[in-house]
Amino acid sequence: MPSGEEVLEGEVQRIGSKTTEPSRIVHRKSGLEVIHEVNVQSFKEAFSEVMKTVGNDPSFPPDVFAHRLVKGGAEFPSSTILKEDDFRSLDKIGDLAPIHNPPVVELIKESAGKYPSVPQVIALDTAFHSTIPDYAYTYPLPESIRLELGIRKYGFHGISHRYVTRKTAEFLHIPIEELNAVSCHLGTGGASLCAVVNGKSVDNSMGFSPLQGLVMSTRCGDLDPAVILKMIAYYAGDYSKVNKILNKRSGLLGLSGKSSDIRDVIARATETNDERSQMALDVYLWRIRKYLGAYLTVVGRADAVIFTDTIGESIPYVREAICRNMDFFGIKLDEFKNKTISGYPADVSAGGSEVHIVVVKTNEELEIAKQAFELLESRTARSERMFIEPYEERNGECIDEKTACSNS
Repeated sequence: MPSGEEVLEGEVQRIGSKTTEPSRIVHRKSGLEVIHEVNVQSFKEAFSEVMKTVGNDPSFPPDVFAHRLVKGGAEFPSSTILKEDDFRSLDKIGDLAPIHNPPVVELIKESAGKYPSVPQVIALDTAFHSTIPDYAYTYPLPESIRLELGIRKYGFHGISHRYVTRKTAEFLHIPIEELNAVSCHLGTGGASLCAVVNGKSVDNSMGFSPLQGLVMSTRCGDLDPAVILKMIAYYAGDYSKVNKILNKRSGLLGLSGKSSDIRDVIARATETNDERSQMALDVYLWRIRKYLGAYLTVVGRADAVIFTDTIGESIPYVREAICRNMDFFGIKLDEFKNKTISGYPADVSAGGSEVHIVVVKTNEELEIAKQAFELLESRTARSERMFIEPYEERNGECIDEKTACSNS
């Protein structure tokens, strides 16, 4: 940094969730990709396996560990360098995003324990959506309840939506402050659409939590609230059970009964004519098309529809199905371009399409790294002597072991 030169890159895929393929580490360096099959059921295990893979590299340990925090609540309202007292607040934020925050907290503790002299930074996923207007983020509930409980739309995947929006503006040679687009972040876990007007987020399909919106791998997305009330009554008020069903047993997994991964669902629907998989696929695509149509109306004259993240970037079938018969919005996809992408960003719109269909490889890691770099280089970070403690628990009590942190 600040040039953003990438030293190592990779990810751990299919952690814990039921899929038809084993979990694995995808590790890339100097243009070479190596895949290691591993058996990991938690993010802590995944981190340990990653360290085995890259721990001997001369670039390790890093200058900072930077973590994507989906929602920080009152404890963490903005991106920050964690101080000693912050570590005691981490366990309070788990319920704010029950799928994402607990493993992030687990990773923060694990990395802080193994690398006690390295600063820990959190980057907020909600920051890009701070420009959503009040009429779009306000839920129609009594004001006293909304204010007391902090209930409003926050929006998520903001790190990715921000990155691909700026990348698209550069690619199309449109000033970011003039770009109107709908960004489709379609991942193997979470997914959301973002309406962008003049380069700023004005709405996001996720809401108070990442549960709202599209059909996701194990999350239900939009539901009639009465369904949730009925479930709470059926399970005798067992909140944790209902919460688990909505977040971890629904979505594609609940619909298909076989897999939480849309790639598996597509294969079963198209190759084996499995009826449940076909229904899961239809529901998944229907919800995306419905939100896309709504957000194109919000955006007005759209410059682009952006597809990103694993599914949006790598599954031509999904892009084609979403854009099919959308000529009335000025959207026309070129099937050949769509199937033969050789580099990113790529414009897969057909000649005569009034709206560009742009496929952008998201880089949340780079966006997070930029934020971490700026925080470490800030006047506050330079002037303060930072301390963190490794997270070691004995008999339920944290053992303090203060270590000075480097800012470099």
